Amino acid sequence: MKRFITVIAALALVLFVTIALADSYTVGIGQFAEHGSLDNCRTGFIDGLASEGIVEGQNLTVMYENAQADMGIAQQIAAQFAAKPVDLMVGIATPMAQACYNAADGKIPVIFNAVSDPIASGFVNADGTNAGNVTGVSDALPVAAQLATIRAMMPDAKTIGILYTTSETNSVSTIETYKSLAGDYGFTIAEMGITTSADIPLALDALLPKVDCLSNLTDNTVVQALALVLDKANAAGKPVFGSEIEQVKSGCIAAEGLDYIQLGKQCGIMAAKVLKGETTADAIPYEIITEPSLYINQAVLDAFGITLDGDLAARANSVE
Repeated sequence: MKRFITVIAALALVLFVTIALADSYTVGIGQFAEHGSLDNCRTGFIDGLASEGIVEGQNLTVMYENAQADMGIAQQIAAQFAAKPVDLMVGIATPMAQACYNAADGKIPVIFNAVSDPIASGFVNADGTNAGNVTGVSDALPVAAQLATIRAMMPDAKTIGILYTTSETNSVSTIETYKSLAGDYGFTIAEMGITTSADIPLALDALLPKVDCLSNLTDNTVVQALALVLDKANAAGKPVFGSEIEQVKSGCIAAEGLDYIQLGKQCGIMAAKVLKGETTADAIPYEIITEPSLYINQAVLDAFGITLDGDLAARANSVE
C-alpha cells in the first residue's frame, strides 16, 4: 500500500510540474537604447502582461537586454533569444525590433514596440496586413499637432530644424511626414543627418544658425545625446520641442507626445494573447496610438518668454 501511495504521489508531482511548466513563459525583451520613453515602453509591457495574468516571478521569466544604440549588439541579443529559444521576442524601437524579427525567422512570435513606421520597417505590408509572425504598436508621431503647436507658440518662426540618424528608418520616414505637412503651417524644414553620436556637435553647429527652433524626434541616437542638444540649442537661443513626456522633463520646451507606458501596456496585452495560445501574432492587426497630449516645461517656457493662450493653455500638462 505504501508503495502504491508513493507511486501515486510521484505521478501527481509529475503532473503538477507538467501543468506548471505548461503555464510558464519565457519572454526575451530587447531594448535598443537607454532612455526614458523606451524604459516606459518596457515598464508598460510588463504591466500589460500582468493585467492578463502573466506575472514576472510567478509564471513569467524575462530575459532583458539593452543594445546601447548599437545595431551589432542588437543583432547579437536577438540571436541569443532565438537560440534559447524564448516563447516570444519583444523589440523596443525599430532597430531592435528588426533584429528580433530577422533572428526569429518566423519560428518565434515577435511583438514590436515604439516603431514609428511599421510598413517602412518591414513588419507590415502595404495593404496593412502583417508581414509575418509579428505584430505590435506603432508610435507614429503626431506631426500635424506638433506643427500646429509650434506655430501657436512661435508665430513668427519660419524654419524648424531636425537632427536625425540616417540609418534609423523611423526617423527618415518621420522627416518625410514633416516635409509634407510643414507648408500647411507656414514652415520649412531644415534637416541634418548623422551616423553616430560623435557627429552631433558639428551637425548642431551647422544646423542651429539656420533655424528658429528644433523639433526632436524619437531618434534613438539623438535622444541619448539630448543633454548636449539642449545645451547647444539653449546657448544659441533656440528652443527645442520634444516628442514625448520624458524629453520635456529633460528640458525640451514642449511636446505633442504619446503615452509610452500605455503603448507598452497594449503590446503586453497582445503578447499575452499569443503566449496563451488564444491567437497568433500574424493574426493580430498592428495598432497605432493616435491621441497626443500636450506636455510643457514651464521653466523653459519662462526662460524663452513664451506664454500659452487659449486652447494650448487649457490642454497643457506641466511636467517640470
